[in-house]
Amino acid sequence: MEFAWSMQQSELYDRTLAFARDRLDNAGLAKRERDRRFSLDGFRLCGGHGLAGLSVPEAYGGLGLDALTTAHTIEAFGRGCLDMGLVFSVAAHLFACAMPIAIAGSDSLKAAVLPRLASGAWVGANAITEAEAGSDAFALKTTAVRDGDVYVLDGAKSYVTNAPMADVMLVYASTNPDHGYLGVSAFVVENGTPGLIVGEPFEKIGLVTSPVATVYLEGCRVPARNLLGAQGNGARIFASSMQWERGCLFAAYLGMMDRQLDDTIAFAKERRQGKRRISQYQAISHRIVDMRLRLDTAKLLLYRACWASDQGGDAELEVCLSKIAASEAAIQSSLDAIQIHGGNGIVREVGIERALRDAVPSTLFSGTSEVLRNLAAAKLGL
Repeated sequence: MEFAWSMQQSELYDRTLAFARDRLDNAGLAKRERDRRFSLDGFRLCGGHGLAGLSVPEAYGGLGLDALTTAHTIEAFGRGCLDMGLVFSVAAHLFACAMPIAIAGSDSLKAAVLPRLASGAWVGANAITEAEAGSDAFALKTTAVRDGDVYVLDGAKSYVTNAPMADVMLVYASTNPDHGYLGVSAFVVENGTPGLIVGEPFEKIGLVTSPVATVYLEGCRVPARNLLGAQGNGARIFASSMQWERGCLFAAYLGMMDRQLDDTIAFAKERRQGKRRISQYQAISHRIVDMRLRLDTAKLLLYRACWASDQGGDAELEVCLSKIAASEAAIQSSLDAIQIHGGNGIVREVGIERALRDAVPSTLFSGTSEVLRNLAAAKLGL
C-alpha cells in the first residue's frame, strides 16, 4: 500500500496551511466569537485561494480535485485556521450546495451558479433539515407544487448553515408526498426570491462564527429550470452530497486535532509540577499518546473513505466509519487537552476549550453518530 502524498498534494497542503495561518484573521477570532460574527472577508479570501471550489470542476471555476486531495487540503485549512466556524461554513457551502449542483445540475444552471460559488463571490447553503423530522431527513413537510413554469414552495427548514449570509440555497421539498423519499426534489433558490424568509441566527455552543438559522418558504415561486436533476431525484442528490460532506468536511477536524496535539505536547514539555515537566508523568504522557492514537486512526479511516469514494463504488460503510471516528475523536481529544492544561483549559480567553465547543456539534450534523452506526450496521448485513 502507498501512503505517500504526491508532490501536488503536498504542495497544495503546504500552501493552504500557510494561507490559513498568515492570511486569515486568527488574531481577531475572540472578538468574532463574542460578536457571533461570520467573517465574510475571510470567506472571500478563502474563495480567492480556491477553497470554496476545491472539488468543483475546472470548467466552472473550481480546482477539479478528487475527494482524497480535497480532504487533505481541508485538513490543512482546519489546522491553520483557528476559526472553525469559518472552516465549517466554507466546507458546508462546497459540499452541501456547490457539489450537488455540480453533480446534478443542468448545463445552464451550472454555468449560472457554480462559478460564483467556486470563487466565493456567492455564499451557498443547504436546506433539508426540518424541526419535526430530525434524523429522518426525508420526512419532509415542505412541499413544492408545479404551477406552469414555476414550482411553489411552502414550509420551513431548520438549522440551515450560512442561511443569514447565503446568496443561494439548495432547498429540498416533497413534490409527491405519497412516494416518500422517492418523491423528494431539490431546488436552487436565490436570495431575494419572493416568499423566501430567513429567521434570526441561532446562538450555539460551538462553531459560533458560522451562522445558522431557520428558513421559511411562504408561497416561494421558484423557476422550474431551477429544479436540480429530475423531479423525485432529491434523495439521490442528497446522498451524493453527504458522501462528499461526511468524507471531506471532517478532515477539518483532523487538522484541528493536529494543531491541538502540537500545542498540548509543547505545553506538557514546558509546564512543571513537583520539580518535573508534566510530560514526564505517565498520567499525562499516556493521555497524549491516546490523543495521537485517536488522530491517526481517524486519519487512516478518512483517507480510506475518500479513496474508496474516488474509485466510484459504494463507499457508504467506509464513509460512515470515518465520520464517526473523526467526530468522536475530536470530542475526546479536546477533553484530554483541557484536562492536561488544567485551569487554563477552561478559561475562555486562553482558547483551549474552544476546540471542545467546536467539536461537540460534529456528532450531530451530517448524520448523528447513532444514525451512521445504523447505516454501517445495515452495510454489515445486520
